[in-house]
Amino acid sequence: MLPVDLVVSQDLSDMDFLLFVIGVALVLIGADVFTDGASKLARYMRVSELVIGLTIVSFGTSAPEMFTSVVSALKGANGLALGNVIGSNIFNTTLIVGCSAAVAIIPVLPITIKRDIPFAVIATALLCIFSLDGEINRIDSGLLLLLFIAFMVFTLHSSKKDAVTADQPMDKPTAKSYLRCIFWIVGGLAMLVFGSNLFVESATAIAHRFHISETFIGLTIVAGGTSLPELATSIVAARKGQSGIAIGNVVGSNVFNILFVLGLSGLIAPLSVADTSWVDFFVISATVLLVWWLSYTKYEINHKEGWSLIVVYFLYLVYLLYHI
Repeated sequence: MLPVDLVVSQDLSDMDFLLFVIGVALVLIGADVFTDGASKLARYMRVSELVIGLTIVSFGTSAPEMFTSVVSALKGANGLALGNVIGSNIFNTTLIVGCSAAVAIIPVLPITIKRDIPFAVIATALLCIFSLDGEINRIDSGLLLLLFIAFMVFTLHSSKKDAVTADQPMDKPTAKSYLRCIFWIVGGLAMLVFGSNLFVESATAIAHRFHISETFIGLTIVAGGTSLPELATSIVAARKGQSGIAIGNVVGSNVFNILFVLGLSGLIAPLSVADTSWVDFFVISATVLLVWWLSYTKYEINHKEGWSLIVVYFLYLVYLLYHI
């Protein structure tokens, strides 16, 4: 017969895993519900598809990372906040682009190669530079947020110059339509906030129980969980012949994660990089440069290159597991 304290410990461990799964589910469903509600509300208000894509949709797919990292910073789990962003960006540039390219060849627009990916490279370089002194402080975080605002203004301005839009017929929305959108927005945000709390608390408890660093949990389980919306969006788009969305989705998410998510988290509480190794910073930098190079060679990422990116991710995962 098992000792009482061992049984209680096992029950608590099982509960942590259950709460972790529930937290992941709430975060993912909340992001989807929020995005749908906000997109419909924006259309009812005659906001252009361009603005919706660059703001609401990009926010929606990165909302899990944002809420998880911000809640982690509020609870003092700084390693989880930083590891989540670094792990998510590595997950994006290797597994998401790789899986999408494995399904269908990804065409890459020249503007993406000349403007968008370089901005992701700059954001990644700033993350590495700001981490050299051992933490991302509030000044660093403020600069990241200012750069994010500049990126959004520049992107919106340059895209509006090139955009060709067509009016789409739409039924006049009723008061009930507006109320339904607001209900979905509020409900989605509630699920994001509550799910993020469960997510962070259970992930931290699991890390402590198995004597694993919060940064490792952030780099692996949390990063993979919060990146599921991007993975699902990109693979579905690739299967529908819209594989070009994959690169834009990844680049936008990576920029959003570093500049906005880390910027906001670092303003709440300085983020220590003590548990983050030089290998993590090397991989996040090398993978975004690799995607840039693969895109530049033929203005596309083919099947073989996609599988290569998938292999890179699993090699990194093996390294992390070996160095627990």
